[in-house]
Amino acid sequence: MSEADQKQRDDRDGFRRLHPLTPFIRGWKIFAAAVAIALQQAYGDIGTGWLLSAIGASIPIGIAYGWLSWRNTHYRVGDDDLRLETGVLRKRSRRVRLDRLQAVDVVRPLVARALGLAELRLEVAGGGSSEAPLAYLSEDAAQRLRAELLARAAGLHHATPEAPEAVLLEVPLGRLVEATLRSVALIGMLVSLVFLIVVTVVTGEWSLLGFAVPFGLAVVPISVGTVVRHFGFTVAESPDGLRIRHGLLETRSQTVPPGRVQAVRVVEPWLWRSQGWCRVEVDVAGYVGEGQAAASVLCPVAPRAEALALLARVLPGVDVDAVPLTGVPASAFWLDPIGWRSLGVGADDRVLVTRTGRFTRVTDVVLHEKLQSVRLRQGLVQRRLGLASVHLDTTPGPVNASAAHRPAAEARAMVDAEVERARVSRSLARPDRWMSPPTGPATPTVTR
Repeated sequence: MSEADQKQRDDRDGFRRLHPLTPFIRGWKIFAAAVAIALQQAYGDIGTGWLLSAIGASIPIGIAYGWLSWRNTHYRVGDDDLRLETGVLRKRSRRVRLDRLQAVDVVRPLVARALGLAELRLEVAGGGSSEAPLAYLSEDAAQRLRAELLARAAGLHHATPEAPEAVLLEVPLGRLVEATLRSVALIGMLVSLVFLIVVTVVTGEWSLLGFAVPFGLAVVPISVGTVVRHFGFTVAESPDGLRIRHGLLETRSQTVPPGRVQAVRVVEPWLWRSQGWCRVEVDVAGYVGEGQAAASVLCPVAPRAEALALLARVLPGVDVDAVPLTGVPASAFWLDPIGWRSLGVGADDRVLVTRTGRFTRVTDVVLHEKLQSVRLRQGLVQRRLGLASVHLDTTPGPVNASAAHRPAAEARAMVDAEVERARVSRSLARPDRWMSPPTGPATPTVTR
């Protein structure tokens, strides 16, 4: 089939192609893999000439494979779904229902970003990974397609322009760097590294420097990686959900639609408390694997007042500080001698809140309507002390809410009350809808 015939078929069936530079980016990945393998064999029996020949051959092979893959990749956006056809040797056709769309992200890896390209990733309810990733499109085309998918998912005309946004939070670079340096793990590694160097100089045993290598290698990803990943972190609010943008080398633009936040965690490390800072993490429905890790950070560092103001926008009508917390009995000392005084739990008509941690204070907030299960656990020592723990399960993510070491009778009553709250909240919850402002559910009345 000629190029003209192919273009006519695409136009007739409504299929579109990816960007023409896609083969070069995919070919670059094969070239990078060949270089990595060659470096691993550099000290083997393979000669330098063979290594250079293998690296050189990987370039046309990679470009040829990328071109064939690009040639056989088409996508089409319908009223109710997105269809993607791929495959060189084995054809594969995937359909993504727009009514099951959970999130749409625009990702710009370093090489693609240098060429003005971007990747569109779709997260779908029940998917095991990002469904139908479109790599690569031009940045303008990716933004237009994202707006089109969001509009169709909301039942609007496909030409509806992108919804406006209002910035809720921006993380300054200076604060991000200082927060990274205030990491206990980073400070511990730096102290260990300095200690080894001092011992080596004093004793003259230079072989000890070999033990310093792991510490030195660990410092770089902890300090630099966090700053690079969260560089320019911005959270904005729009009718289609929360928009989160961040990244220095690889930039990421995420859209978390209304109602997809299942639970929230507020983390206050010990070395941040003098500044009043905290980190906010969330469980987001629909994200899995790498996408889940990237979407779990709602704010890497912010003053607590700003973080709670952001939570008030994410969870309308929820005031975390207004929920009274009750502690545990003194017998919990035998199970948690350091942090037992910091344990607390409380609930209102919207959320259940738990608090843990003596040095790193962690506050978990779980919406009743998003709760998936409640578990009561009682170990051997807990049974002797008359205590039990209650665990609350939501979608996979960083939040792991639990009310540890409660009196056994209170724990059993808590399980029954939480099941009833969840039932009532789900019956009164309003449906989440794209392109509509987030609204809280009606105030439930819990039967006790």
